[in-house]
Amino acid sequence: MADLLHELIFKSADHASDKEALVHQRNRTSYGALAEDIGSAGAAMLALGLGRGERVAIYLEKRLETVIALYGAAAAGGVFVPVNPLLKPEQVAYILRDCNVRVLVTSADRLKLLATVLPQCHDLHAIMLVGSAELAPVVSGISVISWSDALTARGHAKAHHSIDGDMAAILYTSGSTGKPKGVVLSHRNLVAGATSVVQYLKNTPDDRILSVLPLSFDYGLNQLTTAFQVGATAVLMNYLLPRDIIHTVEDEKITGLAAVPPLWIQLAQLNWPADNSLRYITNSGGAMPRATLDLLRNILPHTEVFLMYGLTEAFRSTFLPPEEVVARPDSIGKAIPNAEVLVVREDGSLCAAGEPGELVHRGALVSMGYWNDQEKTAERFKPVPSRQSGLTIPELAVWSGDTVRMDEEGFLYFIGRRDEMIKTSGYRVSPTEIEEVIYGTELVGEAAAVGAPHPVLGQAIILIVTPRAGSRIDQDALLAACKLHLPAFMLPSSIECKEGNLPRNPNGKIDRKFLAQELQNTFMETGA
Repeated sequence: MADLLHELIFKSADHASDKEALVHQRNRTSYGALAEDIGSAGAAMLALGLGRGERVAIYLEKRLETVIALYGAAAAGGVFVPVNPLLKPEQVAYILRDCNVRVLVTSADRLKLLATVLPQCHDLHAIMLVGSAELAPVVSGISVISWSDALTARGHAKAHHSIDGDMAAILYTSGSTGKPKGVVLSHRNLVAGATSVVQYLKNTPDDRILSVLPLSFDYGLNQLTTAFQVGATAVLMNYLLPRDIIHTVEDEKITGLAAVPPLWIQLAQLNWPADNSLRYITNSGGAMPRATLDLLRNILPHTEVFLMYGLTEAFRSTFLPPEEVVARPDSIGKAIPNAEVLVVREDGSLCAAGEPGELVHRGALVSMGYWNDQEKTAERFKPVPSRQSGLTIPELAVWSGDTVRMDEEGFLYFIGRRDEMIKTSGYRVSPTEIEEVIYGTELVGEAAAVGAPHPVLGQAIILIVTPRAGSRIDQDALLAACKLHLPAFMLPSSIECKEGNLPRNPNGKIDRKFLAQELQNTFMETGA
């Protein structure tokens, strides 16, 4: 049994070296070859001076080198930081600075985008460049070496000693203050998550799992860990159109597919072959609309549907077994194996059946908190309501901030989020991060980004602004600024202009909840 994340691959290589492990386009690699490449990448990072527990950021689209770099960092005794390839340079630079990244793995094209912001990343001392390095820019004070040269001159440094309680990864998720938060995951967290998931999905070495979600997303990363836990095959895909996914399912004989609701909505409207190979599909990142669920069950009658709920701070909390989908399509199910989910009141006592309360998750998947942020960690990671008297060391659980209820049979139902995060296209988006871009234009008086119900996105981002004194709102200029500084999933769907001041809460802050409720009321009245 593997204790460390990279050992999942090494153990499969020991007993099934020739088994296909990873596929990307026409590139295919076996477990034996993948294990060797991961060892080489880890040795190359050590040769570049990577210390124990130091961070390696990977800013690439999904490709073989991305996976090799992730697991290579872990094998070296470092910590990998997958950066969403959709993020803009300012956002990437914030992450690199925030967790003191020492080595960056990226491509020449992406390095050009980052050239002006990397000098701000004072801890970064080496860049491993995937692909052609001929036109790569020179970055003052930072060593740039090609991926192939680094692996060739890898040296013979011994990997740093690691145990399962050590850091393995930092995944960044948007925070309510406008800056992303780094969720720290241990080897134990990641291996336990994979072990739990393969139990209820019943994964085997014969599975072929399609990876379409970003690897910076815990749900996306788990497609790899799930496959490698059982020696299955992971197929990497950067799709352009939903139709491309169906073609890949056919061509690669995919048996498992994970997606978020907006993608499932698109896939449900397409024609699928009657005899496709899908054994199961999974949904997380938001509730799947009932109409979409019904369509998928009709067009994929022989495919099991798993509805799930999770949060990055604990990866996965619940799943609904396929046999319960018809009777309880609105439920998020019960706790996954080796986890306990509680519904608690504000005083920490357990709620009665049917009583709304906060979802609290305890168990091996509870992460190590937020990187370098004691205050936010203390807010979210708190002692579990104990059922075991006599314990003197408190057990920490994740207090999700989400409101749920549990029925008399123990099935959970999601009610809502307590914070002001916008959930769109499977992403959690900070309103403040959008507002900062708008304020930076100096074209508005006040600004608030809120979420409004949307049949495809889950929530659409609505930007509400007031004009500066003596001026008018230039919506085209505001949208242009957003496109320059924000990834596509964070762009406002519309801009609403208001006169006067935006409403305030008792603390004097702009009351986004009030604005969101106004939009909700408008949506209910108009159905738009």
